[in-house]
Parts: sequence; structure tokens; C-alpha cells
Amino acid sequence: MSHRVKSLLRHLALDLSPLRDSRDFRLLTVSQVITMFGSFISLVAVPYQMKELTGSHVAVGLVSLAEFVPMVVCGLWGGAIADAMDRRKIILFSEVGLMITSGALMVNAMLPNPQVWVLYVMGAISTGIACLQRPSMEALSQQIVKHEQLGAAAVLSSLRWNFGAIVAPALGGFLVAAYGPATAYGIDLASFVLSLVLLWPIRSAPPAEDAAPASLKSLVEGVRYAVGRSDLVGTYLVDIAAMVFAMSTALYPFLAEELGMQEAQGLLYSAGAIGALIASLTGGWTARVHRHGLGVILAAGLWGVAVALAAAIPSFWAVFACLALAGAADMISGIFRSTLWNQTIPGELRGRLAGIELLSYASGPMLGNTRSSLMAALGGNRFSLWSGGVLCVMAVSALSAALPKFRRYDARTDEHALAEKARRTAAEQKAVPV
Repeated sequence: MSHRVKSLLRHLALDLSPLRDSRDFRLLTVSQVITMFGSFISLVAVPYQMKELTGSHVAVGLVSLAEFVPMVVCGLWGGAIADAMDRRKIILFSEVGLMITSGALMVNAMLPNPQVWVLYVMGAISTGIACLQRPSMEALSQQIVKHEQLGAAAVLSSLRWNFGAIVAPALGGFLVAAYGPATAYGIDLASFVLSLVLLWPIRSAPPAEDAAPASLKSLVEGVRYAVGRSDLVGTYLVDIAAMVFAMSTALYPFLAEELGMQEAQGLLYSAGAIGALIASLTGGWTARVHRHGLGVILAAGLWGVAVALAAAIPSFWAVFACLALAGAADMISGIFRSTLWNQTIPGELRGRLAGIELLSYASGPMLGNTRSSLMAALGGNRFSLWSGGVLCVMAVSALSAALPKFRRYDARTDEHALAEKARRTAAEQKAVPV
């Protein structure tokens, strides 16, 4: 094998050092693989069941809209408590709450006449609980992984997400078609039980001694910090724009039927994750990229192009390929955003900023699915996909021009990245016994 080929393989290879060096990161990773597997099965089951009960594009899209307010409120509050309380306890209690909501969906699906309102209410509650938990998850990762390994940890976290996102939606599509939604919700319930067993041994993660109590004042402090940094604002706005204009998963049950492949609708949900998995497995090179802002912009633009292309192709498998390309682009954007966040945000603010980040990457898909459903009701599935992709590219280009500091961000020279690196290095040296 030539030297160039070996060098290329080394650049593409995954860095597994966070898993080797951190027991808690290993436990967290495995538990989340299991939990996400169940959650993605439910992700297919809920819109499928709603479509079967109502037959309405709008009813399916409103599932995401019902989740929006809990996501905003709980995401911000979850960030505040992540900085003020033991992050491990928050994660554990949230897992119990999510287990209960999955059980409620399962019971409703087993009724002779399942209630539509239960899907909306349980969807909203489970989203709220997940958003309370997510900032603690993000902040805990920063605590248990070395600073120089945060880029590698971001790639591994994306790989974890993709593992569940590929197999689970395809399996979920088969399960709901063959055995009904109750079986899918039951598997989700079991996944939370297993996750709790794995999360229990993780060491306590108490807040800093001088941590601000969870309050409106602490929330405002976090928001003020985020707004004061245009590089952070850029990560939020570009991702929101990309998702609002080009996210279209609410169309998948209808698109699969239009393409004559209703039994394979789960594959449409898996397509993006397959592309993202390929991006993750070959994503070793991302740890050596320092221009994270420019990387986010280019990846978000490619996401929009791929979605627009999917609208112009009549073949199911060609649409699948376009959605896979979109998923790969979205994953690269996510890796760069996560690395920028973890390498530049002070630990005492990490939870609150994680709550703000959650709003950026969770609100976009919710609003995007509502947009895509309404546009599909007006002009059809293809019109919704095409126009969304074009609008995404236009919005990302405009934001790139409006945010030059974000576009020029470089981790090697950025003051926040250098300060956080110095702080983490000093803390690690202090922790080593003399």
C-alpha cells in the first residue's frame, strides 16, 4: 500500500481515544445508542399512526408544532438547571419520564379506538422532558472528555446517533405496518429501561461551587453571552434556516405512497442517517479542520441542494440517494457546530448554552415539518421539497454574507477557543497528583 493511501486512511480513521480514556463516556455512549434506537422507532410510529387515524398532511405536521412550545420552554430551563444541579440526576429522572410517556403511547395504541389527542399530548410532554435532559447530556460530555478529544467525541457522538437512525426507522416502518404502533412504542419503553441500567453507574456531576442557581436571571445571562458572540449566533441561525426551509420528514409517509413504496417508508427516514453514518465513519478529517464557521455554511448549503434534487427525481432509490447526501451534509455541519461550542464555551455556562443550542437544532426541524406539510397541502410533495431546498440555499448564502466573523472563525486564533483551552489544560494539570 502506498504512503499516500496510508496517509489518507489515517486522516479518515475514527479517533476512539475518548472511549478508551473515559469510562463515563463509554457508558453514556452505549446507553444513548439503546435509547435512540427505541426513540427512532417511535419517530416513525407516531406520524404513521396519525396518518392512519386522520389521513391528513396538516394533522401529521401539527405533531411537530405541538412539540414546539415545550421544546422552547424546557430547552431553556433545562440549560439553567444543568448549570445549577447534578447533571447525572437530571439525566436519570428524565429517562424515567420518557419511559412513562412511551408507555402511555403504547397503551393508547392498544385501545380499540386510539385517541388522536394522546399523540399530541404525549408528543409534547416527551419533547419537553427530552429538552430538559439534553443540555445536561451535552454539558456532561464536556466534563468527562479531555479538551483535545472533544472533536473526536463529537464524531463518535454523531456515529452513535446514526447507528440508531439507520436501522431503527427501517425496522420501525416494518413493525408498524406488520404489527402496529403498539409494538413500536413497547420497544421504545424497553430501551429506556436498559438505558437506566447503564446510566446508573456514571459518577455524580455536581455543579461548580459558585454556580448560579437556576433562575430567570441566569437564563438571561446565558442568552446575553450567546448573543454577544456572532460566531455562536451564526451556528444557530444557519442551522435554523437550513432546517426550517428544507426539513421535510413529515412528507415521508405521503412521498412513499406517491412513489409506490409505502411498505418501505422507513427507508426514507433511514436515508439521511445512512449518509450521516458514512460521513461519521470517514469523519476523522473533521478533527483537523479549524475553519468551523465556513464548514457549517458549506455543509448547510449542500443540504439544501440535495433536498431540492430529491424533488426532481421520480425514482424511489434516487430520492433515497439524495436524502442520504443531505444527511451526510447535515452531519458534517453538526460536527463542526458541536466542536465550536465545546471548545469555546466556559464550563460554568455550558448547560445554559446547550439549552440555547437545543432551540436552534430542535426548533428548525419542528417548524420545517410544519412548513413542508402546509406547502405540500398547497402544491404537493414535490413542490414542497423543491421550494424548500432552494429557499435553504438562499437563506444560508444571505447569512454567510451578513456574518463575516462567523464565516472567518478559526479555532487556532479565536480568543474564546484559546482561553478555554488554557483553562482546561490548567485544570487537568492541577488534578494530576504531584
